[in-house]
Amino acid sequence: MSKRIKPRLMKGMRDFLPDDMIKRNYVIDTVKRVFETHGFLPLETPTIEMWEVLSGKYGDDGEKLIYRFGDKGGRDLGLRYDLTIPLSRVVAMYQHRIVRPFKRYQIQPVWRADKPGKGRYREFYQCDVDVVGSADILADAEVIQVSYEIMKSLGFHNFVIKINTRKILRGIVELSGVGVEMEAQICRSIDKLDKIGMEGVEEELLKRGISQEAKDKIIDYISIKGTPHMVILQAHTKLGGSEIALEGVEELSLLRKYLEYMGINEENISFDLALSRGLDYYTGPIFETVVEKPKIGSVTGGGRFDNLIGQYMGMDVPATGNSIGLERIITVMDELNMYPDDLAYSTKVLICRFDDEDMEYTLKLAERLRKTGFNTEVYMGKSKLRGQLGYAADRNIPVIVIAGGDERAKGLLTLKNMQNREQTVIDEKNVCEEIQKILG
Repeated sequence: MSKRIKPRLMKGMRDFLPDDMIKRNYVIDTVKRVFETHGFLPLETPTIEMWEVLSGKYGDDGEKLIYRFGDKGGRDLGLRYDLTIPLSRVVAMYQHRIVRPFKRYQIQPVWRADKPGKGRYREFYQCDVDVVGSADILADAEVIQVSYEIMKSLGFHNFVIKINTRKILRGIVELSGVGVEMEAQICRSIDKLDKIGMEGVEEELLKRGISQEAKDKIIDYISIKGTPHMVILQAHTKLGGSEIALEGVEELSLLRKYLEYMGINEENISFDLALSRGLDYYTGPIFETVVEKPKIGSVTGGGRFDNLIGQYMGMDVPATGNSIGLERIITVMDELNMYPDDLAYSTKVLICRFDDEDMEYTLKLAERLRKTGFNTEVYMGKSKLRGQLGYAADRNIPVIVIAGGDERAKGLLTLKNMQNREQTVIDEKNVCEEIQKILG
């Protein structure tokens, strides 16, 4: 006998057993349905990208997390880090086939060599929705609306969509007297606010060489709070000395109006000038969704990236998008038990099996039920009726069909409702109608 191999997984990777997949498919189907109601089209891209496509897009911290390797041909490659860069490559490669604005959604796994934690994995799925080819703020409003509708459709109520714009952050840097070359570093520091607190952000800014006076101004600006309307008024007054900041304030004002027209509850919206999102490629509105409990970080996040696709095309192409954090959403839904009560295995009917003589009848009956629309299994094995009923109970199969030899001879079947344990003898001709009555 060969040496036994110990079954194990790399930390941060997971297997999904049927119970897990049923929940995941429920969330993915809900997300996909919302995407498609807004006219977004599906896209898939390869797991592996050329390194030159991935490099230089995520900042120093992000680039360190890319799984990079070489193949036998000596090519420099990397595993997909997110779905935004592959989208940019696709738009550049197929620019003459893609109709703009290009509204696409993509649901695929990505990989990051990150430290695993609650809701954080090395392999995880992203559900992205993007609009390419439109500079209209309506595009930003719509991807925010999609996040809102997904959260509502999944049963979330206590959540907030935080919104800011990188133009305001650029204006804050400008007004603080710090050189624009420090903008990316300052944004990365501010982006850590939820993890290290305001004092931690202040310390990090000082460590980056920001003066005490400039640091105080930055902290004062990003501390503006209130309703969306109040934040807009205060920002317009305090940041009035920066043209780019005022452009950002106008973006927020327009977003507020569009979101109101879209029927989004303002209780679920926060204009947060401390929101920065650390990725370097954002150029305009940025947004993320957080839930009140449990504290798990953002469950959606995105923004406008008007300059990114141009790196592959030699010309700027406006774009905006949002990523739905499937893994974190599922973690929250598991913890709060938010799934529908009727969420169960896909099999609706189990046909019991007693001997080989009944196989022709049993298999033909199974095909009849499947063609009628009922997900049907035929029991495999030699168990007695009790064992077959136990299998159905373990699998949460709601209807059992029992067709013994005596019953078949009379054109009868027995249906067992596994929810209330009632059994009914029926005419075999009416089996589909009777099963539908049990299933509702």
